Amino acid sequence: MLKSGQSTVRSSFKPSVKSKWLFFVAFVLSGLCWFGAAPASARPLVTAIPATGLTAPSSTAPTAEILMASKPLFSFSGKRPDNLGVKAGKLAACPNTPNCVSSQAPAGDTEHQISPLTYQSSPSDAMAKLKSVIAGIERTQIITETGDYLYVEFTTALMGFVDDVEFYFDPSTPGQIQVRSASRLGQSDLGVNRKRIEEIRAKLAAS
Repeated sequence: MLKSGQSTVRSSFKPSVKSKWLFFVAFVLSGLCWFGAAPASARPLVTAIPATGLTAPSSTAPTAEILMASKPLFSFSGKRPDNLGVKAGKLAACPNTPNCVSSQAPAGDTEHQISPLTYQSSPSDAMAKLKSVIAGIERTQIITETGDYLYVEFTTALMGFVDDVEFYFDPSTPGQIQVRSASRLGQSDLGVNRKRIEEIRAKLAAS
């Protein structure tokens, strides 16, 4: 019972329907996190260390992120060409599009022509070094391998475009590796195929 002179004080705060709804959603999500039912993006990336109460980074999410990072976000691989390989001592000729380089292209074809790779060791040692260099490049897969020929697929990081790259140890030109690198799809490659061969050349020289 109020005494004379006293007045009641009423709060002017009245939660809106929206704020109540947001509070409810936050409460539900926090409960899901505690019970392990929340999606991975909502779960804390820590796990408890038994008997210490300390926390350590979770091993599950980072592993998944690493695996995701090693694969393209999209896949525009296209169809594997059926004209690859060595025929009569020659790799397939480059198409008219600029997204291909070949050491067997005519000397006057500056758009496609590139110098062959060279080596000073035996062909078998050079092949081993070449495979080692390729193994150190991400998103590569050896498709065909013989004693004097190597066919490798190179896949781009984001879109998953595939380039078909061939290496041929031509017995008629000792100390040289004939090369062909071509994009499977599209027209221009912005110089990617030529740059790739030059990078492989530099790594072989340094090995």
